[in-house]
Amino acid sequence: MPPYARIVGDIKQRIADGRLRPGERVPSTRQLARDWGVALATAAKALTLLAQEGVVVAEPRVGTVVAERRGERGTRRPDISGHDRTRERIVRAAIEIADAEGLSELTMRGVADRLGMATMSLYRHVGGKDDLVLLMVDAVIDEFPLPETPPDGWRARLETTARLQWAAYRAHPWMTRVTSLNRPLPSASLLKHTEFVMAALEDTRLDATAKMHVHILVYSYVQGIAANIELERRAQAVTGLTADEWMGEQEERMQAIAGSREYSAFGKLIDELGDFDLDLDRLFEFGLSPLLDGLTTMIE
Repeated sequence: MPPYARIVGDIKQRIADGRLRPGERVPSTRQLARDWGVALATAAKALTLLAQEGVVVAEPRVGTVVAERRGERGTRRPDISGHDRTRERIVRAAIEIADAEGLSELTMRGVADRLGMATMSLYRHVGGKDDLVLLMVDAVIDEFPLPETPPDGWRARLETTARLQWAAYRAHPWMTRVTSLNRPLPSASLLKHTEFVMAALEDTRLDATAKMHVHILVYSYVQGIAANIELERRAQAVTGLTADEWMGEQEERMQAIAGSREYSAFGKLIDELGDFDLDLDRLFEFGLSPLLDGLTTMIE
């Protein structure tokens, strides 16, 4: 049996025995290619055949889902509260793995092993790793909810969103590797922060572009500092050295550079600093107020 036919047969079997229900997402083309070790074209051919047979249907903004059986259209879907609870357990297990080992170590098999489930059974509840990561981000941001009653003034609101995002990144550093300025996630929880900022800036003199730039600037300030938490953890895993131990090994070389005439200002700074300890929380606090001060002249 050719590979695409085996994929078709497997999905049909999962539908037949109830592992995939009408309306639930089936694995994406990319996920099928990964799981079955086939080319994207092969996985796409399998989904195309299933669609031609009426087994699956493409839903806008959702993906490919199991089609309703004849006679089921317009009826209520069965209670899937158990499904939701299982998905919540999957997301929580994935977050625990990412917190402990980093996002690069997160795999569907690892999550399944942690929960004592078969790997393929996870796809009844999440569409694949990309979908799982998006659910993880939503869950993490929801751990630090925005206030139901926003504080007065745009500045207080921007400070609120920045501090809550910092707390989320601080607790789950792997998040800095997920979110991107150029490719923002379609995360409902992250969009709450966007809405929070846009509402704060709504009655200011800024135009739409400037409002978006303010939002991105504050977001990138938080993410940029937080990224170093994850970078340091990865560096420790690779080198086996803490930041202090690594700096100790570089001290002789740094002193040699600082003693050069070419770097006289740097050498003077090193002498004045003494034992400098980079504290990212202090750095975050140090920069946040000046950042908001600088925006004041533009907004007010």
